[in-house]
Amino acid sequence: MNEQLGLFGSLDEEVATPEVKKDAGLEEKSEPRILYFDLETQKGSMDVGGWANIHKMKMAVGVVWDSLEQRYITYREEDADALLEKLRSADLVVGFNVIGFDYTVMQPYAKFDLHEINTFDMILDVYKKLKFRLALNHLAQYTLGAEKSADGLVSLEWYKEFERSGDQSFMEKIIHYCKKDVEITRDLFLFGAENGFVNYKTRAGADAVLEVDWKIENFLPKRK
Repeated sequence: MNEQLGLFGSLDEEVATPEVKKDAGLEEKSEPRILYFDLETQKGSMDVGGWANIHKMKMAVGVVWDSLEQRYITYREEDADALLEKLRSADLVVGFNVIGFDYTVMQPYAKFDLHEINTFDMILDVYKKLKFRLALNHLAQYTLGAEKSADGLVSLEWYKEFERSGDQSFMEKIIHYCKKDVEITRDLFLFGAENGFVNYKTRAGADAVLEVDWKIENFLPKRK
């Protein structure tokens, strides 16, 4: 199994601390840096006038799993610049609806086009093959036997409680939820990369297999 898998890594074992930059002259990167990314927002669609205004939702928390550092790194809104630089440092960013949603949320914070980042979005590949969308939780449940720890609406309520009370425990709940989504995103992608398929249920309720070609090397820029 590829060492980047970390399929059974514990959320609690990884300390989300700011990245420590290393002298490029002391260490030469031999493996690609794959970042698995998800974020939670401050506002929902009803708060900003509909889904056409995703760019107004504002970042609450962003989390990446760094394949080289083998840890989660957590960013709050005040760390948006650091998150953007982190994403820019990746050889590949992997997410689920990351292009349509997460990047749209982050674009107002950026001074560059986030679509310049080399990115693989699983939801787009699944839609291309099936002609309909499947939720991350659906694919995780039938492929990994795993489920999200909450949902986005609950996360929004936690953020409102944090704003109202200033109680950091609500932010910690959002961070834990976002980490779990990153864990599921990572493990689903790497399961597909290793096995060449993911599982799902059809609309009629039948078990089905979707063949995928998610080998990491397929998505990396060609090295000169």
